[in-house]
Amino acid sequence: MTQYAIYFNQQWVGDHSEEWFGSRGPLARAVVDEIRAAGHYVFAGGLEEEINDAFSADATSGSVVVTDGPYAETKEYLGGITIVEVPDVETARMWAGRIAEACGWPQEVRVVK
Repeated sequence: MTQYAIYFNQQWVGDHSEEWFGSRGPLARAVVDEIRAAGHYVFAGGLEEEINDAFSADATSGSVVVTDGPYAETKEYLGGITIVEVPDVETARMWAGRIAEACGWPQEVRVVK
């Protein structure tokens, strides 16, 4: 079995009404429930939208420096992630498609090593 990260950048979500977002939550939760029932669930969660609430840890100087805010100035940042453990890439593709459909925005998929 291989683990895959299925994730999206917050900027891919787009501008939608509160009602639209409210209609997507139950769909996304239903897909996560299906992933669990299939025995492929490892983890799923959305991330805090306020990027200024992030902090960074950097040890490249030889000592750890923790600073407020993202590590690098960026226009895109991670919005949410689902980790699945599946027998093959076709199953990972299927779950990514189901999540994209439920959420209403694109998902990217990568193998977790």
